[in-house]
Amino acid sequence: MGQMSRVSTNNTKVFTDLDGSLCVMLHNTIVWRRKLDGTVILDTGGWRTVTTKARMNQAFNQFGPSYAVGQNKGEWSVRNWETGVEIPFDDRTLEIPATGEAARIANHRFKIGRDDA
Repeated sequence: MGQMSRVSTNNTKVFTDLDGSLCVMLHNTIVWRRKLDGTVILDTGGWRTVTTKARMNQAFNQFGPSYAVGQNKGEWSVRNWETGVEIPFDDRTLEIPATGEAARIANHRFKIGRDDA
């Protein structure tokens, strides 16, 4: 298994979108997006592959918050490592609201942006 601490550069781009969201794009799909408010949006693009899941997990590991995408008997889910709560990932996309660590990350980023202005 490849490394999981940082987003791989193989077929993958990391960038900031026009709205300020931090994005991880695999091929032509933004598989992981963290909005300025800390909300994370996952999108398989219809490709529920090992690579899609790996890029999502690499993004969580590198950029936070403390979540991981897993699979059990073909069913995908997202686990919050702080609370242990597991969310079913049944559809193509999943939006994870900013709470706890995600909100702290977003607030810190916003404060840094304000101080630099």
